[in-house]
Amino acid sequence: MKFFATVALLTLSLAAFAQQNDPEKEAKEYQESINAEVERLEHNLELEDWQVFYVDSILTHDYNQMRLELKDLSDAKISNYDLYTEIQDKWVEQIYNSLHGILDESQWARYQKMGALKAKKDRDKRAEKRKK
Repeated sequence: MKFFATVALLTLSLAAFAQQNDPEKEAKEYQESINAEVERLEHNLELEDWQVFYVDSILTHDYNQMRLELKDLSDAKISNYDLYTEIQDKWVEQIYNSLHGILDESQWARYQKMGALKAKKDRDKRAEKRKK
């Protein structure tokens, strides 16, 4: 559950970063949030060194891509909440699928118990709702 709370904090912090207008500080704080999430996953899932490398790479890439897409929406002054949610869901789903590829069965089970399974179900419900 903390993973998804972190995603929410990272996303919500986007607005705060936009108000600061300090790209260096924004990038540093964003990377610190990603590093904290990597350390949390490393500790809770007992990751091997190679897995830590991949988790760091996955989170850094995907969170930054999500942040850029959300920033584009914000810069365009789009206020449709559903669009923001759709972008978040897209990137969190990408992270979910990528992590599944590098975690062993016991780590994957623990990851899902940490809240990933519930969040996956929630994303799937929202995706189904969007299709209708």
